[in-house]
Amino acid sequence: MMPSISQATTLPSPFADDVNGYADGGCGAVEVWLTKLETHLESHTVAETQALLRQRGVTLAAAAYQGGLLLSQGDARKASFDHFKTRLELCQQFGIRTLLLVADFAQKIDPTSLGRAVVSLTEAGRWAAGFDVRLALEFRGQDTFCTCLETALMLTEACREPNVGVCLDAFHYFKGPSKAEDLAKLTTANLFHVQVCDVAGIPRELMTDADRIFPGEGEFPLGPIFQRLREIDYSGYVSLELLNPMLWSSKPSQIAELGMTALDRLGCRPPS
Repeated sequence: MMPSISQATTLPSPFADDVNGYADGGCGAVEVWLTKLETHLESHTVAETQALLRQRGVTLAAAAYQGGLLLSQGDARKASFDHFKTRLELCQQFGIRTLLLVADFAQKIDPTSLGRAVVSLTEAGRWAAGFDVRLALEFRGQDTFCTCLETALMLTEACREPNVGVCLDAFHYFKGPSKAEDLAKLTTANLFHVQVCDVAGIPRELMTDADRIFPGEGEFPLGPIFQRLREIDYSGYVSLELLNPMLWSSKPSQIAELGMTALDRLGCRPPS
């Protein structure tokens, strides 16, 4: 398991500051927040940005995130897919192999919507394959649609595209209706990305992204998750994702150093 840090953890910090700060803190793999990269490219060329990454020895491990693909219709669907294709080109340019997807917000879900989601996920997977990109579908514990690991796995299996799998986010796993037995369904073929954090002293009904803290500092029972990852010999990235405003005043280098220590305790280490 290889460690990375999500740029959401230092959300107000510009892309280049993250790259330099994470490298200074000992982190060589970044889960890129696509809006940051897109903003950076408004004033820097792709070649300049690639050179920065090479100079600092930083890999863009995954990209977060793309929404609006599964349930949108008409003009909204066309706009979402056009945006998606632009981001696939960006992933290809920077060698980002995994793009995270989130399910659309929905007030109500019915069998027709479920079928539409599978069709759209299939189409998205085929587009991504043309750019040599994998899609990792993330469930959201507080949403109406795709709230648990089981449903995310069902959707990815139904579309039958080998480059479409799931993202396991520990926060949403513990907040939502996912069950421990769902972990048994994870394999190296369907698990494309993992995100970790912790939460302390807050019931799952009340906890928000802002409550995320470093793994090991809270009460999430992360042991069974990592036991399953070891059982399936998961060798992909485990990304620290902390959307906690209390951390945003810290330097990216400080966050990276603390994050890498926490990830090391979980058994996530850079390749030798």
